[in-house]
Amino acid sequence: MTQPAPARAHADALDLAARLLGPLARHDEPLGPRTTYRVGGPAALLVEVAGEAELESVVRAVTASGVEVLVVGNGSNLLVAESGFAGLAVVLGPSFASLRLDRPAARVVAGGACPYPVLARRSAAGGLSGLEWAVGIPGTVGGAVRMNAGGHGSSTHERLTSARIVDLATGHDRVVAAEDLAFGYRRSSVGAAEIVLEATLQCEPGDPAVSSAELASIVAWRRANQPGGHNAGSVFTNPPGDSAGRLVEACGLKGRRLGSAVVSPRHANFIQADAGGSADDVLALVDLVRDEVERRCGISLETELRIVGAVR
Repeated sequence: MTQPAPARAHADALDLAARLLGPLARHDEPLGPRTTYRVGGPAALLVEVAGEAELESVVRAVTASGVEVLVVGNGSNLLVAESGFAGLAVVLGPSFASLRLDRPAARVVAGGACPYPVLARRSAAGGLSGLEWAVGIPGTVGGAVRMNAGGHGSSTHERLTSARIVDLATGHDRVVAAEDLAFGYRRSSVGAAEIVLEATLQCEPGDPAVSSAELASIVAWRRANQPGGHNAGSVFTNPPGDSAGRLVEACGLKGRRLGSAVVSPRHANFIQADAGGSADDVLALVDLVRDEVERRCGISLETELRIVGAVR
């Protein structure tokens, strides 16, 4: 049977990317363990970018092949369907997790792979204040810039001054001012094939002891109010003037289970996956909750989750 033209073109792009990447590319690499859900299927190809040389190789492969790209950070906002991702997943290696404190200028320069909690703790310990809230964000700097991550009344765009971003599909490497990234609630203009390599954030001089107490307070609050286990934080963005969690709870869905997925009994805007569970169960429960809230409340919730590999 002749393969449909779109499927054939996709397969050809994948094959070309694999040939160009050679031993850099891992085939059928599991993505679930790279997410905080710990469930989900594999990537057809995956490359860990160890440095600038590998980055150049990825750009060459993507620009030549046109293969679809998935940039993976800490996977704290990512759910991959059991069918997996039929393209090239790109992960930044440890060399992109650097962190530099510029105390005279009260600035922090962090690599895209730097964990946000590390950024919060090290800047606070170094006498720079203003990023304490980031201790509760389980993602990376790159992911935080892309989704304008925030919490406890603060958001990334309020502190970001600029970011180095490479478009893997074109090779365009640029430093972009924060005001040019079209930030909104949990969004930015950073595209799917773009990767944030470095970010500069503005702080102010602070007292490490005061910052340490604030860090401890934020961590304690999260432990008391948010569930543990395998989840990706808030599933739905808050609609204007309301709370997604309140709406889900008002519809009687708190604790609702579907297969290996459950709406958290502690916080209704969290959906947890059982160990060894199914990403497709989580996806089905997301759809069930969204449909029920729309039916009962007339409000269409938008997902904060980045969902990959599922036909929506």
